[in-house]
Amino acid sequence: MLNKGLSDDLTSKKSDPAASLDFVASCDLPTTWANFKMHAFIEPATGKEHIALTLGEVGDGEVVLARIHSECLTGDALFSQRCDCGPQLAMAMQKIAQEGRGAILYLRQEGRGIGLVNKVHAYHWQDTGLDTVEANQKLGFAADLRNYSLCAPMLKHLNIASVRLMTNNPRKIAALENMHVSVLEHIPLIVQANPFNQRYLDTKADKLGHMFASDD
Repeated sequence: MLNKGLSDDLTSKKSDPAASLDFVASCDLPTTWANFKMHAFIEPATGKEHIALTLGEVGDGEVVLARIHSECLTGDALFSQRCDCGPQLAMAMQKIAQEGRGAILYLRQEGRGIGLVNKVHAYHWQDTGLDTVEANQKLGFAADLRNYSLCAPMLKHLNIASVRLMTNNPRKIAALENMHVSVLEHIPLIVQANPFNQRYLDTKADKLGHMFASDD
């Protein structure tokens, strides 16, 4: 069974050895940038459905351009400008298409793990002046409840052992390394700030340790 998530001390923990996924099926997914392959998984402990997108031969033992992306309905599908999630996903898919090879692990952990309805509730508190961390804590949640243990069985299924990781989040790098997945390069995904997400980005950097400098 999966643990409940990363603790509020912002440290990266080793993957849960009991974390497991059942592979279901694969299919083609033509997109604006390339014809990806989509792989579906079910998490037995929760019934949640997760997917991986791959392009090209990723299981050949060579390092893979990759991203771990947590579900963000508001940003990925509804084009919200309150966060940088949608543009980051699009940027990652475009970079993989340009390279002709890569993988995206899309994990169903909306709102940093608190769920969609709680995320809307957190947005309400943000509208009153709280930042994203304060809003989560107002609702009784840790700053970030996401759990990256599921990456291990997904990467194992795809036969990926080393990556060039597209992320600004040091926790993702630490999580993969704790799973004995080599992160040979960190590639920032810098999204242009706007009036609606500037404080969100500042909070990511100041309170969650995200790396936004291009030379990090």
